[in-house]
Amino acid sequence: MRDYDLENVRNVVICGHGDSGKTTTAEALLFNNKKTTRLGRVEDGTTVMDYDPDEIERGISITSSFAFFESGYTRVNLIDTPGYADFVMDAKTCIRACEGAIMVLCGVGGAEVQTEQVWDFCEQFDTRRIIFLNKMGRERASLEGAVASIKNRLTDKIVVMNLPLGTEANFKGIIDLLRKKAFVYEGDASGKSESIEIPDEYAEKVAEHREAMIEAIVSTDDSLLERYFAEEKISEKELMAALSSAVKSGALIPVFCGSAKQNIGIDILSKMTTALLPSPEDAPPVMATDESGEKDIEFKMDPSGKLGAFVFKTIADPYAGKISVIKVYSGEISSDSTVHNATQRRKERIGQLIYLEGKTHSICPLAKAGEMVAVAKLKETTTGDTLCDDGFKVRFKRVDYPEPMISFAIEPKAKGDEDKITTAVARLQEEDPTMRSRRDPETKELIVSGSGQLHVEVIVGKMKRKFGVEVNLKAPKIPYHETMRRKSKAQGKYKKQTGGRGQFGDCKIEIEPLPHGAGFEFVNKIVGGVIPRQFVPAVEKGVIGAMEKGVLAGYPVVDTRVTVYDGSFHAVDSSEMAFKIAGSMAFKNAAANAKPVLLEPIMEMEIFFPEECMGDVIGDISSRRGKVLGTETKAGRQTLKVTVPLSEISRYAPDLRSITGGRGSYTMKFATYEEVPAIISEKVIAESQKEEEEE
Repeated sequence: MRDYDLENVRNVVICGHGDSGKTTTAEALLFNNKKTTRLGRVEDGTTVMDYDPDEIERGISITSSFAFFESGYTRVNLIDTPGYADFVMDAKTCIRACEGAIMVLCGVGGAEVQTEQVWDFCEQFDTRRIIFLNKMGRERASLEGAVASIKNRLTDKIVVMNLPLGTEANFKGIIDLLRKKAFVYEGDASGKSESIEIPDEYAEKVAEHREAMIEAIVSTDDSLLERYFAEEKISEKELMAALSSAVKSGALIPVFCGSAKQNIGIDILSKMTTALLPSPEDAPPVMATDESGEKDIEFKMDPSGKLGAFVFKTIADPYAGKISVIKVYSGEISSDSTVHNATQRRKERIGQLIYLEGKTHSICPLAKAGEMVAVAKLKETTTGDTLCDDGFKVRFKRVDYPEPMISFAIEPKAKGDEDKITTAVARLQEEDPTMRSRRDPETKELIVSGSGQLHVEVIVGKMKRKFGVEVNLKAPKIPYHETMRRKSKAQGKYKKQTGGRGQFGDCKIEIEPLPHGAGFEFVNKIVGGVIPRQFVPAVEKGVIGAMEKGVLAGYPVVDTRVTVYDGSFHAVDSSEMAFKIAGSMAFKNAAANAKPVLLEPIMEMEIFFPEECMGDVIGDISSRRGKVLGTETKAGRQTLKVTVPLSEISRYAPDLRSITGGRGSYTMKFATYEEVPAIISEKVIAESQKEEEEE
């Protein structure tokens, strides 16, 4: 394989809203550059990029995939990313690893919800962009409408570089405004075209758009702007050079159009990708920290420095094991070498480096600064780690992901599969940083959380396919608590004396409520030895056991003080077990008269959505017994701070997306416990009793 200079490398991520045609665009780029012999089709399951069985079955990208092609003296490393809401976060770390992005927009839908999200990612990481308006042959496709949506939702720093030749079903080619040429394509998805003069009926429209294009480009270059005002002729080559500089500085974002499925305009997009998007050496510095992780620094690509690389993605392969995808920012990394994992502070053995090409790969002996490469079976390394030589002083920043928006409890379909589930979940979490799992200490359930229901369903599918374990999904139990509202005294007496040695334990206790969060307190006020000292801990154990099982609905009792103050014993028949049972009986008897109540977890939420959805969002939160704490407006978006019972928001994610047209999101954290309203408490208690009877 040819050894490329840094200036001849392009790391390009393809991103955009779901179903905008990103994968088809990637396939057309690979086909036109002779990387594949046929144009892969998503609907046929024949694409290089969407090779996962779940992706083929659903017809969508679920995880980012990798390929590369060579165009002249330039190597383009290509990443195709998901665009659907449940999986779009996978695009974030890939955008961070690339200097350039092709934003694919549907010619009908224009800038849609996830387009805005991935656009924000590009802004966050200073990733330079070109826009490709796809599907121009579809009914109602409109360049003007799509451009208007870009200016309205994304940016006005755009310059339209070509126009569609024909509309909707009659779309057949591209008018190149820079070269003042029209290209008619053969219509067989071969990508072959014929250059013709621009038809007369387009002359006025072309003149108008070309003038706007020239004005946009020269406005980014003072010397060209002076010549433009002086009405001097500016050559195509000069305009192209100025446009390239403007794209690399972020001053302009060019807009191209075409149809990836028909392979129209992809040849132009390919040429503009290499001509306009920055190489690694042209890119802005990346954000990093010093060795301590406390001081932020900007790090510029350094080919001659010590090795410094960032692990930006992990793939869980059932055969190859864990595959780590690496972006090299400094120095070089070679196969069969040893590096230092600065994040984990451990040595890591590098085996064979590989270039990923869909589900296949090719061998890479050496990767230099600016390149992306993968390596299998790293033992200590996870996504977000920095791999380096000893003495490298920089730590690359991990990507922050939002908290998952939906959770399910999972249980094995087959008995004995618990260990398999634990292994599968751990492996999948390495691959998917947007997934979370935890064992609820109160309900004992294994909780798996994701960005949406489809995300969790895909996780379950991978567990079955990759690790051979099937699970059931169910709504997580709400971790209610119980507590007391007044003091109460009671006796617990356990007596079993039927001949021979028996059992005898007798205690009197008082229970009283404590402030919220105080927990459990046990007080020993036994005097005179009415209960021998060695049996008092048994009373406490019995009380704790009864508290764990609750008195109303089987939920643990909290914030309660229990005082043992009297009792009696038998010199022969008393035992630790007898007093443990007596303590449990005493607590149950006292609790019955202590006005027990049910407590529910209250969550503190921040909800983000467009301003126009304010009324609908607040109304919905109010219907869920939520309380508004405050609002904040920023860049046309609202942030609503609320508290709301956990039981009311277990399925909030799809509802919020529906209310906001997919543009809403939220974060939440535990706030406190509050008393459950009586009418709801009755339902919870009744359901609990029903479950107990069924068991």
